[in-house]
Amino acid sequence: MLLELLERRYDTTSTVFCTQYARKDWHQRLGGGVHADAIMDRIVHNTIWIETGSTNMREHINAHA
Repeated sequence: MLLELLERRYDTTSTVFCTQYARKDWHQRLGGGVHADAIMDRIVHNTIWIETGSTNMREHINAHA
């Protein structure tokens, strides 16, 4: 379903992804293989990356609870 959505939006409109996972881990989390390659191709090209830091707020809150 994600691949179909990205295919429809590719080069026509913006798509925003928000995740706590590192960029290097995305391919594996998408299941690897050909479908993950296709999804990553559509995500990575013409992308603006905004890094918000490396702090995981769930871990931070649990450590202080």
